[in-house]
Amino acid sequence: MKKLLLTLIGAVVLAAGMAAPAQAGEKQKVVYHINNYGAQAQTAALRNIQNHINAVGAKNLDLRVVMHGDGLSLVMYPDAVGKNKMKEGNADDEMQARIAGLKDQGVTFEICANTLKGRQIDTADIYDFDQADVVPSGVAELAKLQYEGFAYIKP
Repeated sequence: MKKLLLTLIGAVVLAAGMAAPAQAGEKQKVVYHINNYGAQAQTAALRNIQNHINAVGAKNLDLRVVMHGDGLSLVMYPDAVGKNKMKEGNADDEMQARIAGLKDQGVTFEICANTLKGRQIDTADIYDFDQADVVPSGVAELAKLQYEGFAYIKP
């Protein structure tokens, strides 16, 4: 009986912490988490984001991409590798076009300040950089957005 009660309490706590679906007239709030190297995986993540937009409609979404750690390679120019502590830079022309297309549809890309500092990344080496895109901590931003009701997706 005690085990059943604990299971039920756990389910209620889990359900309470999950983002509620958008109500009519509300935007769906979603955060995509990117923290891995790999141009192929990052391209797939951007494709997932575009598919999400296609399914729901850009006007019905508040969609954010939070990058930290190795994930900053998504927006770092390839020729910047070796000037910092990153192993890859994947913001070639094709990746830049994908990112620009998503930004044109209202997607916000957020960059971790801790990663910029810790990996010694010069902001001149970041594609389409704007200081307003920098958050103090990528993981703290993910937690904050989830608390605010954003659904979390890790492609």
